[in-house]
Amino acid sequence: MRPTLARLASSAAASSPLRPQAMALLPPIPLYRRLLRAHRKHLPPEMRLLGDEYIKAEFRAHRQVENPMHLIGFLTEWQLYAQKIEGDAWVGDKIDQGKLAKMSDEQIAQLYELMQSIKNRGTEDPEA
Repeated sequence: MRPTLARLASSAAASSPLRPQAMALLPPIPLYRRLLRAHRKHLPPEMRLLGDEYIKAEFRAHRQVENPMHLIGFLTEWQLYAQKIEGDAWVGDKIDQGKLAKMSDEQIAQLYELMQSIKNRGTEDPEA
C-alpha cells in the first residue's frame, strides 16, 4: 500500500527528526493554500508573482514523489517558510550555510541569477 501525502503529514509531527519542537505538519493542499494566502497578505505585488509561480511549480514537481522522507522534508520546509512569511521574519534573512552546502551547482547558479535580477531591477530602463 502506497503512503499518501496526507497520512505522512499527519504522522510526521510526532516522529520528525527535522525539527526539535513538535510541530503539526499540514497536509499538502492546506499548506499550498496557506502559502498562497500568506503571499497575498504579506508580499508586495512583484514578489508575490514570482513567489506564487515558484510555489505552484514546486508543488506540481513533487506531486508524484513517493519517498516518505523526501515528502516530509518538503512539507516541513514549506511550512517553516510560511511561518517566516506570516511573521515578517524573512526580511533581511540570509540563507542557512548548511542548506547552501547541500545545493547542487545548478541550484547555486539559479540563486545567483535571481540575486543579479533583483539587484538590476532598479537600474534597468523602465520602458524596456
